[in-house]
Amino acid sequence: MNEVDASLEPNPSGAQARFPVRPAKAAVPDWYPELLDAVADCVRTGRQRALSAANQELVSTYWAVGAEILARQDAEGWGARVIDRLSADLRERFPGTSGFSPRNLKYMRAFAAAWPDLAIVQRTVARLPWRHNVALLDKLDTADLRLWYAQAAIDQGWSRDVLVHHIDGRFHERAGRAVTNFTRTLPPPDSDLAQQSTRDPYLFDFVGNADIRRERDLERALIDHVEKFLLELGQGFAFVGKQIHLEIGDADFYTDLLFYHLKLRCFVVIELKVGDFDPSFLGQLGTYMSAVDDLLRHPDDKPTIGLLLCKTKNNVVAEYALRGYTAPIGVAEWKTAITKSLPAELESSLPTVEELEAELADEPGGETSKGEDK
Repeated sequence: MNEVDASLEPNPSGAQARFPVRPAKAAVPDWYPELLDAVADCVRTGRQRALSAANQELVSTYWAVGAEILARQDAEGWGARVIDRLSADLRERFPGTSGFSPRNLKYMRAFAAAWPDLAIVQRTVARLPWRHNVALLDKLDTADLRLWYAQAAIDQGWSRDVLVHHIDGRFHERAGRAVTNFTRTLPPPDSDLAQQSTRDPYLFDFVGNADIRRERDLERALIDHVEKFLLELGQGFAFVGKQIHLEIGDADFYTDLLFYHLKLRCFVVIELKVGDFDPSFLGQLGTYMSAVDDLLRHPDDKPTIGLLLCKTKNNVVAEYALRGYTAPIGVAEWKTAITKSLPAELESSLPTVEELEAELADEPGGETSKGEDK
């Protein structure tokens, strides 16, 4: 019995039921796999476009709802009770539809207030899922910062949790800030991308309060949290290994960490230091980079990039030190926590907590106002 005949089985009524049988691979022409891949790509792209279009329409609808609420509230001056009633009536009118809770309606109102221009919404933030936009409203106070993070999330494909992580780590203050010689050592497209791929400082908050006194301690902590380390490095970095053995002449050398950047198409050697920047570190890093170029680099790969991460550095000293190198190198700091400090002259002019309490106590009704809900 051949393959097609085997698919014919009698049913209780005496009729034969035919079950579809997948054609044998030998029955399709040689070019068929290419056709399958092309059609699958079309389907995948179509689904992605459909989801993106549906998301943009949803966010635009939420903006329109928020704008209606905002306009009516400004004109009539009503309060939260109307939103509660509106929520209940919308859910009654559109049963089975989610997204119209009082809390979400208030977010829609805040969303419309944050973005008065619908064109900006449609061009940028509507390309993000609604939960991303809620995070932008909760975490940031200015339109410029929200727009910066919205564009970064679109470009980098950040999930909502990754977006929040980068906002909390003040990524906008650190992105592309490493001291480098990329503009002199790399062609313009690559130099721009390489610079954008740096941070200063790098935030290693995931290592906790570990006592980092040696480079090996820091290396071990980063490898123990390699996924979070890759998140901090940014999109495009692939981990190759630690303590990669490089034999140069009769001498053995070991890189701290080796990565490959998928967009730049090159190896990235990362050297870790737990102290202040010293220009002599660049010579060591340059040796590793040359060895990687000779021993590991594929003919199609671009020249290896070096990244020196120090606990502290003087930017002017680092800039001067890099002038003598023709290989692309970046220098940045690493920290386990981002602290926001004020200039000393401003900090000294601020009143202490005790001074503020004393001033409040001296004001009329100062003592009696404590604990009141104003």
